Amino acid sequence: MSERIGPEQGLEILQDGRALFIDVRDPESHRQARIPGALPLSQAGLEAFLAATDRAHPLVVYCYHGHSSQSASDFLSEQGFQAVVSLDGGFEYWRRAYPDQVETGDDLPAG
Repeated sequence: MSERIGPEQGLEILQDGRALFIDVRDPESHRQARIPGALPLSQAGLEAFLAATDRAHPLVVYCYHGHSSQSASDFLSEQGFQAVVSLDGGFEYWRRAYPDQVETGDDLPAG
């Protein structure tokens, strides 16, 4: 089972820039608001993600409340990722605790 981390540790990791944040919520929720720099990961994009992502790169996986991200973290570990953690409390906790660390749809680059 993948490790779980608290939001405080997640914030430290985000500020250090040492991990890739993976959002497993639905695409529309990701578009509306996300942890800065987070990549959306859905079933549709899973194969491309697995093919393109370095298994040694640390990953922090989050969902709405921290439940689905645990399963996703376990799956990614099974796929050979060496440093995968699940963010306890998920995005809903994060957005309340760190409102200045949330990107919204308006923050996305045009394109």
